[in-house]
Amino acid sequence: MKTAEWAGNEPNKQPAAGTQVAVSVTTRAESTDRDLLGALAGKQAARECAVAEKARRVVRTSFGVMEEQKAGRRRSRALVLAALLLALLALGPFAWHLTEDLIGGEHMADIATQTSLWICILCPAVLAAIIVAGWARSRQ
Repeated sequence: MKTAEWAGNEPNKQPAAGTQVAVSVTTRAESTDRDLLGALAGKQAARECAVAEKARRVVRTSFGVMEEQKAGRRRSRALVLAALLLALLALGPFAWHLTEDLIGGEHMADIATQTSLWICILCPAVLAAIIVAGWARSRQ
């Protein structure tokens, strides 16, 4: 009988005329037991469904955010690889010309050799600075 009373399944009884109604003080354990029995009896199904739906929405939203972040990382990685490939293709002829001049015994004072040397030094440095700046900005 006590479990039915805790679960709230006992019908409301009116006290008989002239009797005193004892005020019961519920302890924390009794309250927890009442909540547990109510959950087991299925009386809190609507609340559980609402909590489960809210959890699903949160998980779905966070999964979408994670997918967007992953796509952004893939996109930035592809842009960096494309920039490196373009830099390699653009600097290839200069590097070839510089190597040919230095191996062929040309002087370093020739304007063509100096220009090729400066291009081969400055362009990768500028590209690296751009990549590092972009990486630092994305980390903030």
